[in-house]
Amino acid sequence: MGRFTQAINYTATGKPAAQDAPARIMPELARIATPPASPPASKSVKSKKSKERSEEQDWFETKMQIHNRLLDEIDLALIEGMEEEDMRAVISREVARIAKADQMVLNKADIIRLGNEVIDEMTGLGPLEPLLQDDSIADILINGHEQVYVERGGELTPTPVRFADEAHLLRIINRIVSQVGRRVDESQPMCDARLLDGSRVNVAIAPIAVDGPLVSIRKFSKKPFTFDKLVEFGAMPQEVADFLKAACASRVTILISGGTGSGKTTLLNALSQSISHKERLITIEDAAELQLQQPHVARMETRPPNVEGKGEIRQRELVKNALRMRPDRVILGEVRGEEAFDMLQAMNTGHEGSMATLHANTPRDAITRLEQMVAMGDMKITPEAVAGQIASAIGIIIQATRMSDGQRKVISVAEITGMEGSVIQMQEIFKYVKMATDEDGTVIGEHRATGIRPKCLDHILTRGLKVDIDLFQPRTIGPSAVLPEGLESHA
Repeated sequence: MGRFTQAINYTATGKPAAQDAPARIMPELARIATPPASPPASKSVKSKKSKERSEEQDWFETKMQIHNRLLDEIDLALIEGMEEEDMRAVISREVARIAKADQMVLNKADIIRLGNEVIDEMTGLGPLEPLLQDDSIADILINGHEQVYVERGGELTPTPVRFADEAHLLRIINRIVSQVGRRVDESQPMCDARLLDGSRVNVAIAPIAVDGPLVSIRKFSKKPFTFDKLVEFGAMPQEVADFLKAACASRVTILISGGTGSGKTTLLNALSQSISHKERLITIEDAAELQLQQPHVARMETRPPNVEGKGEIRQRELVKNALRMRPDRVILGEVRGEEAFDMLQAMNTGHEGSMATLHANTPRDAITRLEQMVAMGDMKITPEAVAGQIASAIGIIIQATRMSDGQRKVISVAEITGMEGSVIQMQEIFKYVKMATDEDGTVIGEHRATGIRPKCLDHILTRGLKVDIDLFQPRTIGPSAVLPEGLESHA
């Protein structure tokens, strides 16, 4: 901020440039010397915003100058093997020494903050580190170096986080993608990557990003969500969770459908807790982000083409290879193309209990999308044969959605029961009924059992798993919706 600005400017060599001293007088001292007249309210607001921007820029300049001095003066090899706490102590002492030598006005809290931010610049992801450490944040969205949004509780809000300039943001981007052996440049301006904690990253830079680099980070909890947590948060009632756990444990093949940010990956991670630890799982993803709970998990991810446009490895090749690796179940992070056919083949050839996610608005749309994705592979197979493959391969489709108020809900659990002619037959077992929207935008609704006993129930019971038959009686399950006065149900 303004009070951190140096009274004496230093050149690149670290020597004082006294001739620049008047221009670097702290804003506070200048204000005391010439107190301004009280401006009108509108001008005062503009002045305040201008001052804040100036103070932010001063802070960036101070931080980057100390960072560069540390790189020149400190032995990085000496601190590389240190514990994080010891490293922070060493860096804080060096920051205090440089601040004193350069006649900076810094208190103890400022020195600690500067030390932490400098360490983040040296070893972490700079301004993003505090956001990554905040467990309440689900998404970090960067629109150029001057605009950063976060999602908390399903709602987007702006943050004061800024990058010094576009080059600063590009350095952080390159640090992210290089950690997983990928690259992003003018010839390949888009990239999917992941952070060390498994968080998913998507990057787009010039020439396709018009106003500066675009970065989307989907964070994942350090402790994966369990079904108990999902029930506690209201994503589904306990009855639905019990049925899904039993279906997964009995090796019913499950497809999770939903839109962006609806919680598909979270659901997949939660379902994996029901899988026996004796089974071998193989996961296939574009960027490895699943956090499965089993000890025997083999993870694979796709590879983009190199500079010459060669060397690409797609999901389809990985699915084919996975079948030679003695899997009990194959789990696809997301089905989005021609690999859908190979996935169906795997599910129909002794790999029951496999799971996958895809983008669709309803369970019926999920089936239509699967048929379209198989057609993308230019397979010489009739639509009726494709529908037959889907009907025999997939047992249950779980539909997840993010409501308008940010809540994430399982809104449908449907079972594929077979074919009637050329049409895939489906029956809904549980559904979420939206009844109204409160004045503050909160969605009011309830989960209901449709009264249909699932066809897979006999399979679940013969595997020795206990499921209460009364679970499927037509009724409201979980907490009943309570409508405030004046609101009518539209269910």
